[in-house]
Amino acid sequence: MDLSSFEDGAQYIDGKLTGGSGFEPFDVVNPADGSTVQRVRLASTEDVDAAVAAARTALPGWSRATPGERSEVLLRLSAILTEHAEDFAAVETAQTGKPIRLSTEFDVPGTIDNTAFFAGAARNLEGKAAGEYSADHTSYVRREAIGVVGSISPWNYPLQMAAWKILPAIAAGNTIVLKPAELTPLTSVMFARACTLAGVPDGVVNVITGAGRSAGEHLVGHPDVAMVSFTGSTPVGKRVAEVATATVKRTHLELGGKAPFVVFDDADLDAAVHGAVAASLINSGQDCTAATRAYVQRPLYDAFVAGVAELYASVRLGDPRNPRTDLGPLVSYTHRDRVAGFVERARGYGATVVTGGATGSTGHDGTDLTRGAYYLPTLITGAAQDSEVVQGEIFGPVLVVLPFDSDDEGLRLANDTPYGLAASAWTRDVHRSLRATREIAAGCVWVNDHIPIISEMPHGGYKSSGYGKDMSQYSMDEYTQLKHVMFDTTAVARKDWHRTVFGDRG
Repeated sequence: MDLSSFEDGAQYIDGKLTGGSGFEPFDVVNPADGSTVQRVRLASTEDVDAAVAAARTALPGWSRATPGERSEVLLRLSAILTEHAEDFAAVETAQTGKPIRLSTEFDVPGTIDNTAFFAGAARNLEGKAAGEYSADHTSYVRREAIGVVGSISPWNYPLQMAAWKILPAIAAGNTIVLKPAELTPLTSVMFARACTLAGVPDGVVNVITGAGRSAGEHLVGHPDVAMVSFTGSTPVGKRVAEVATATVKRTHLELGGKAPFVVFDDADLDAAVHGAVAASLINSGQDCTAATRAYVQRPLYDAFVAGVAELYASVRLGDPRNPRTDLGPLVSYTHRDRVAGFVERARGYGATVVTGGATGSTGHDGTDLTRGAYYLPTLITGAAQDSEVVQGEIFGPVLVVLPFDSDDEGLRLANDTPYGLAASAWTRDVHRSLRATREIAAGCVWVNDHIPIISEMPHGGYKSSGYGKDMSQYSMDEYTQLKHVMFDTTAVARKDWHRTVFGDRG
């Protein structure tokens, strides 16, 4: 089966690939050159209704499947993803512009590993031990599926984010309707088709390719959707929460980030420089955990800036299909212009663009960068802590470096944004590292590294970066609800507590 064929459309409803019923065609564009990867029709609200209905119909059977049965299906899915790994990587690169090296070494294997992890997690739904917590009763806890989950995933890691939404939901016995970003829907649809090949019953996994303001809002507000999971920007996340509140849904929000990269004066400078370049440029900086604000203690500041600038200049932009390409384009021309706007405004209020700050002309392999949504790695110094470029989520290959003096100041500055998704601390001192991991308000704090994630550990933020966890066993808590079951053990008809109602009557 060719999972990457979309001749029948880009909606996946009740186990079938179909076209959307929206009237306007929509082009999925390769941002490396502006070519059309696939023309699709977007979903209407009627398509959303059909997908939710399919998920609701499939729910009783899937939720009653044993953990072992769900686990076996996910193990088969892992094998199918492995078999089709090259196809997934090629389509992911075509629709996002990310380098094929990133797709083949990070996105696809990470998704396969996640699938294998949740195959195991499906068999490990934990609850408190049954026992007599009251002298006259035995209690135990059931962990049950919530129902139909409506999920919205972003464009920066389409395949991985689809997996992060779908896998814990179905491992716990829920059914799901996923709306990927319309810019990059193709690998999400491929993933759903692979689910069917693996034996996931029709209707358990559905994918709707539609616009956020129509299909997305309709999904979030649908009365038959019991839970909403959203990954994206904080402003849109606030709107999702607002719509979901009207029908009292459980919400799980993984929102924006502005990760600090704190370099103390005893850090390994070479490691910090290389770490900052990799962590700020991964996926062209389109990563909510990417290093965006480097705070460097003053003794290392000048050397750090010089080292990052030198490495930035060596990064190879070019055709993302070329295995030697380090950095691809941004996801769209509109987004490139948004990133460029941040940089130009920073220049306007006195910040220094040390390197980059332009779209580039010719790639390392002769690629005409002007045809694509490329933007050079950009290093900025001299910005004020309260400036837009320091406080706002740029979501591009831009790193701002600021100095600090005391440890107190460095940690204070690290926490001085509304966000709290991820951070890193660079030091050889165990006491400094312990203090940093304790005091930095973020859902993940790395020490002497920045970016690595693993299936066994949770991902999610503090503050305006949202709430709830993806990946790990902890994510199963998001997709299950607890039920307390209590049995009387006395067989006594008239209990002492009845006197609170019946008084002294015998």
